Amino acid sequence: MDQSQDFKSLQEQIQAALITTTRTTGQISSEDLRFQRSFNPEVGTALDEQSERLLALASALLKSAVSISELRAPILQDVDDVENNWRGVVDVIDTLLEKSDTCLDEYTGVIKRKEPAVGDQSTPSKSKKQGHLGNAFRTQNLVKPQLAFEHKPNNDDNTPWKPLLTSKPHAAVSLEESLGAVAKDGEQHQYKHPYETEILQLKYPDAIYQKADPIPYLPVESTSAIFVDSEEGVLEMLNELKNATEIAVDLEHHDTRSYVGLVSLMQISTRSKDWIVDTLKPWRRNLQVLNEVFADPKIVKVFHGAYMDIVWLQRDLGLYVVGLFDTHWACRTLGYAGGSLAFLLKKFIDFDADKKYQMADWRIRPLPEEMFFYARADTHFLLYIYDHMRNELLDKTNPDIPEENRIELVLQKSKETSLLRYERTIYNAESGRGPGGWYSLLVKTPALLNNEQFAVFRAIHEWRDKVARADDDSPTFVMPQHVLFSMAKLMPMDMVALLGIAHPVSHSVKSRAGELLSLIKSAKAQGNGGPSMIDVLRPDSVGAVAKANPPAVAANTASKTLVAVFDETELRSDSSTFWGGAFGSSLWDGPTLTRSETLRLAVPLPALSSEIFASSNGLADRSVAREAFSQPEEPKKETKKEDEAFVIKRGAKRKSDAISNEEESEEGTSKGSDENHIIADDPATAQAENEKAAQNTARKAEKRAKRAAKKAAAAAAAAVDGVAEASMDIDDEEAFDYSKADSILHGKRHDGEEGGKRKDKPFNPYQKSEDAPKGMRRLQTERAGKSHTFKG
Repeated sequence: MDQSQDFKSLQEQIQAALITTTRTTGQISSEDLRFQRSFNPEVGTALDEQSERLLALASALLKSAVSISELRAPILQDVDDVENNWRGVVDVIDTLLEKSDTCLDEYTGVIKRKEPAVGDQSTPSKSKKQGHLGNAFRTQNLVKPQLAFEHKPNNDDNTPWKPLLTSKPHAAVSLEESLGAVAKDGEQHQYKHPYETEILQLKYPDAIYQKADPIPYLPVESTSAIFVDSEEGVLEMLNELKNATEIAVDLEHHDTRSYVGLVSLMQISTRSKDWIVDTLKPWRRNLQVLNEVFADPKIVKVFHGAYMDIVWLQRDLGLYVVGLFDTHWACRTLGYAGGSLAFLLKKFIDFDADKKYQMADWRIRPLPEEMFFYARADTHFLLYIYDHMRNELLDKTNPDIPEENRIELVLQKSKETSLLRYERTIYNAESGRGPGGWYSLLVKTPALLNNEQFAVFRAIHEWRDKVARADDDSPTFVMPQHVLFSMAKLMPMDMVALLGIAHPVSHSVKSRAGELLSLIKSAKAQGNGGPSMIDVLRPDSVGAVAKANPPAVAANTASKTLVAVFDETELRSDSSTFWGGAFGSSLWDGPTLTRSETLRLAVPLPALSSEIFASSNGLADRSVAREAFSQPEEPKKETKKEDEAFVIKRGAKRKSDAISNEEESEEGTSKGSDENHIIADDPATAQAENEKAAQNTARKAEKRAKRAAKKAAAAAAAAVDGVAEASMDIDDEEAFDYSKADSILHGKRHDGEEGGKRKDKPFNPYQKSEDAPKGMRRLQTERAGKSHTFKG
């Protein structure tokens, strides 16, 4: 059988099994398991057994999955471990999906495995062995190279960072004059950029403003790549670089096992040769000799995305770039769909860069073959790409219009990038502002921590930064961000809970677990009466202002409890945070009333007195309230109102006995003239309706006449007998004789004739309730297992 058919049948079986399992899971989760557990103890026992079985299967699967990666399988002993270690489970699944995606791409031919380059120093056997180690050569447990540096990093130094330069080639201003200190935003002084004058006065070579045919790159197999790991090799490379008119430069950086980071590799290419420079040697600062090329304004240095490379070169190697051309700014100026180096390699070279080495550990020595080839490809084709982009910029440049002078725009942006300076990372525990502070983390998270959680979060964040500086590791390596938030939300009070939350747990945390536990308990106790998260995150909050105040003011307020100070205007926003200004209203958009302004109503209120509210039941007397709200300047004429009929239900009226016969007759006449005349489209129907209305009118008039006669006779009899009565009720109908009435229980209704016989129906006391209007029918709710549609 064909392999594709075998795979298809296997896929169908897996999908069918997954659909069945998903349906069963949905049905089980929709049941009230707690009730079933309490109702039947056997159900609880069975559920516990199945839970242990599923956890054991999940743990086995996770262990099997991490056997091909460097990750650690999360331990799932109970249900709570699933939630606490969920981040670790997701990492394992992501790794499997990445590997599956790569394998499918290789199987279908979308990507191909890169062939090893000619002239590489690593042997194929070593490359194959190391290619299976770890996940894309990610962070390895290596001896830190910074321990062997001649100048070891000092992460606790908060003084202004001074450039590493010992000499200044191609200087327009001497080194002593260019290192003057400048103040930054009223804070501590910083040293100036040593090559600031040279960069601002830079005039690029004329060749960059001239179109020329792109110089084809040489095939990788026909050129050499030299690994430079000695000072002699650096000098030999320098002599060849001095003869070039343009060079391509790129860096590989490591920031996991170092607090500030390490430049681990530097790639330099000319039109004919590539160099891979090891920048982790103890004598790494001696690479300053390359400033003879990097600071030479006659040599164009082509970088891609040099924003961080410029800072890293200053910090670790003391190198400065004069004459930068950043292809990233050229991409943005030309409006390309992508701006990455991989995009440019695919566009101009049709080369697929292997992205899995972007996160590789570039401290590995000897450098694996795959990583050596990847690093070399970053600069080997860059000069050829630079030729194409320079020509395209010149074609789209209009020198007469500054906004359309695209080549000059790119060069200006490149100058601004090369003027960037490195500054130390200073941790501000009070406000949390600045790089590496806790403020940016809390602003991005949607969760709102209470006072205790907020205090624990700040305490752990500060503790993590101190440990990272002491161990020379990145803060995220000491404790990932999701672990930090879990610690703050759950606030573990014992060692078992703490180590269960801190997963993956680093050696720094494990060796200081007791210290961290005491810190959490102390911060939780102090946070009960401390500031809230929302108050400190407010821009004008006390917590944010305290650090900005002078030291004298900060010392006076340090001992006081932080209290959120706000006025009533903060409780009202000019616009909605979610909807913005979408809701317009004349009431809201009008002038805002202040306390001093008097509220004016459309209907003026009268002067209210205590008499209005003197009623015993707490309600104002109507007559007093009516007098209070009346306007004396326009008195109304009092008219005697006779009792009128009021409507209780549509179609039924209750008439008062005081209605006069004349008013009834006039009302009936007027209504009869208007209402009893029926207009219909059908003449026959209209005539029938009009006749019926005329009969009703006549019948009503006859009844009114009889009623008037009876009232007159009664009044005459009362006058003769000398008895004055106010009113007398005379029923139109005779008195009901209960003796002749049918039995309710055994009575019969005659609803018509059927076949010459009377059709009798028993009395139904619920007849009226059945004729009542029906209410809204019950909504159809979703049934378990039917919420989704699954297709095989």
